[in-house]
Amino acid sequence: MLFAGLLGFTPLLASADVSITVAPPVIPVYDQPPCPGDGYLWNPGYWAWGDDDYYWVPGVWVQPPEVGFLWTPGWWGWGDGGYLWHAGYWGPHVGFYGGINYGFGYFGTGFWGGHWEGGHFFYNTACWHVGAGFHNTYANHSWVEERNRASFNGPNGVDRKATAEEERAAHEGIMN
Repeated sequence: MLFAGLLGFTPLLASADVSITVAPPVIPVYDQPPCPGDGYLWNPGYWAWGDDDYYWVPGVWVQPPEVGFLWTPGWWGWGDGGYLWHAGYWGPHVGFYGGINYGFGYFGTGFWGGHWEGGHFFYNTACWHVGAGFHNTYANHSWVEERNRASFNGPNGVDRKATAEEERAAHEGIMN
């Protein structure tokens, strides 16, 4: 089932709803719009499945459901003879998102877009386009960006397994 990506919700597709035998296209290169205000976090774009093909769902700035929560993007992964969608979720830690390089701080492992401190989000301007007027920013380039633009985990895509820490984060998370 797809949910509208408007009003602060990122569209989700539960794994049980679809299994596709055609791999999704590569992640396109696109510009991130400026952050609309303090406390918004970036949910990167991704490929969703329509009636008979993939379509691109653009990234969106959203306010998390709770202070301190971060977004773990959904991802496509190969299993049981098809590509399965693993829905994204909010939680206190970023979990496994298939090793997919969505850009903008989600480079395949971990999260580099910023951090929470004292109830406020501090934006890493090396990853996110926050625009003018933000005081809680810093620039940290200490990550290594994966060049692979594959949009799925599996044969001919990304070959990465979840760490124990990433699996724990999934159990802490809540769905939209």
